[in-house]
Amino acid sequence: MTISIRPATPADTPLIAALIRALAEYEKLAHEVRFDEAVLAAKLFGPRPYAEVVIGELDGKPQGFALFFHNFSTFEGKPGIYLEDLFVQPEARGSGLGKALLSHLAALAVERDCARLEWSVLDWNEPAIGFYKSLGAKFMDEWTVMRVDGTALSQLGSQFAAQLGAGAGNPVANA
Repeated sequence: MTISIRPATPADTPLIAALIRALAEYEKLAHEVRFDEAVLAAKLFGPRPYAEVVIGELDGKPQGFALFFHNFSTFEGKPGIYLEDLFVQPEARGSGLGKALLSHLAALAVERDCARLEWSVLDWNEPAIGFYKSLGAKFMDEWTVMRVDGTALSQLGSQFAAQLGAGAGNPVANA
């Protein structure tokens, strides 16, 4: 079996969307998938891409993907790579494709002078946790992921705007 990793192109948008949906099914989160493919394509391949995607193939057939973006470590004073999603189709697991995708991202991190490669994993996903540990990944037990989204995000954003107002002396309003 031949493993290859390639950067995604705009033509891969339907494939990326299908892989995201397959990941969501696996994670029992299909009900949370709300993206529009055209918007996804614009955010991945438009004038200001927000993330990058690589496609993992076995014998030329797409079987997985990794979606990632840069973050920044203030303590290190360097960028990092945050892996948002890694998914390999069930029939391709055990082929080495997942390891190849992570190895590819690690090589990119080194090439781009990043301080780290990091990601989150669901606490019930024992196969993934075992796999990641076998690659040398370590738990960041002292950290808890926090999130504001939906209505709470809108409310928090509007509180900031209301506190500052839209006056001429407001540098944020004039930015």
